[in-house]
Amino acid sequence: MFKRTLALAAGFALCFSAVFADAAEVLKVSAIPDEAPTELLRKFKPLGAYLEQQLGMPVEFVPVADYAAVVEAIAADRIDLAWLGGFTFVQTRLKTGNAVPLVQRAEDEKFTSKIISADPAVQSLQDLKGKTFAFGSVSSTSGSLMPRYFMLQDGIKPEEFFSRIAYSGAHDATAAWVQAGKADGGVLNASVWDKLVAAGKVDTDKVKVIATTPPYFDYNWTVRGSLDAALRDKIQAAFLALDPGNPEHKAILDLQAASRFIATKAENYQGIEEAARAAGLLK
Repeated sequence: MFKRTLALAAGFALCFSAVFADAAEVLKVSAIPDEAPTELLRKFKPLGAYLEQQLGMPVEFVPVADYAAVVEAIAADRIDLAWLGGFTFVQTRLKTGNAVPLVQRAEDEKFTSKIISADPAVQSLQDLKGKTFAFGSVSSTSGSLMPRYFMLQDGIKPEEFFSRIAYSGAHDATAAWVQAGKADGGVLNASVWDKLVAAGKVDTDKVKVIATTPPYFDYNWTVRGSLDAALRDKIQAAFLALDPGNPEHKAILDLQAASRFIATKAENYQGIEEAARAAGLLK
């Protein structure tokens, strides 16, 4: 009887332990730092609250210092879910072998980059020859990789075409550099450009778009490959359930610069991988 009581007590202890472990589980979410940290947190806050409600578990945003840190965090299972650019996803997929892209914005099927300048004499990309130019982060799909890829296709080698190249680290920083005259031209993603213009953070009487790249696949939300499959499916379903007809959902979508989210797959980013290899960014 005593042994049975001990066994029963041990069983209850294990059950309570499992309950507390589940209660303490936190979905850790991060994002490539393609905008200022305060802006990333502002964009994520209502989305995080929505995911907590849909998933029935705490959701924590974990900021990172740079693009490479996101890749390392997913590979080390320190991050469960991350907002990645197309190139960062390719790097993550190659490093982990099993990272899973869940959703992308509908806009990410045909994403573009904007080349801008505040120099009145510059009306096209060719007019920037011999002048200074700013990319975003070296690892940015829309702020570096794809614009560079399209330039190369047009016979423009940035290191030879421009007098000096600099990397601002983020899209909003690139716009600020160009507006302040720190660079004669620069490139940033179309979504951030539109947001900066709408918020009045860019003087469009001074800074203008001189070129737009061809479209390409870009951002997605990716989970680490070792994440529980049932939880992974719930996360995807939560994103797909965001309805622009619902005012609360629309507020979340607007902050994400998304009309809606759609399912995606790794094959969509094959073109990004090919562009990266052509640019010598992947071995």
